[in-house]
Amino acid sequence: MDVDYEAERGRMVEQQLAARGIEDQRVLDAMRRVPRHEFVPETAARYAYEDHPMPIGDGQTISQPYIVALMLEAARIGPEDSVLDVGTGSGYAAAVAAQLAHRVVSIERHPGLAVTAAATLEALGYRVNVVTGDGTLGWTDGAPYDAIVAAATGPSLPRAWVEQLAPRGRIVMPIGRPGGAQHLAVFQRRADGELRETNLGAVAFVPLVGDEAWPEA
Repeated sequence: MDVDYEAERGRMVEQQLAARGIEDQRVLDAMRRVPRHEFVPETAARYAYEDHPMPIGDGQTISQPYIVALMLEAARIGPEDSVLDVGTGSGYAAAVAAQLAHRVVSIERHPGLAVTAAATLEALGYRVNVVTGDGTLGWTDGAPYDAIVAAATGPSLPRAWVEQLAPRGRIVMPIGRPGGAQHLAVFQRRADGELRETNLGAVAFVPLVGDEAWPEA
């Protein structure tokens, strides 16, 4: 039986996002437009709009739709903003961010995932610059960034991201040990240059691996 993906997206937005407190209309509209089923393995496409993360290979996952929306809402991305998306994965979150921002750079440490995500994004018409590298070091060629969003948990805020953050910029990332206690943190750069942290609650993410986070297992 064929799946009505547009209807499934609509239900996802209303039941999983709006009903649970996501209020940013631009984020809700972007999540309505981006075809999440195109960013998961074909055999799993019919489950793409369910309320849970999904494996995409190389030990990585595509995040739960609610978490993607929560992080992008917290990043407060404006139409003229530049965004660094750390942990491209399937490219889904970068595609949603591309609906919100002027420019998106997405960095992935797994070359295979980076190639696949870049191909999917290009085929669907999303303008995202996908690069391969250590996400904990950011990407200086695209700095400064108005928002940095990371889909993996680190022990602390990487110094490189702070250096690449624009005045009044925001960083959204999970903090905590893989398999242990983690929380979703939002860092806001204030007018005096200092960062103010807000805790958005408990989450569970794969580890952020790199020079300024966890070592390779």
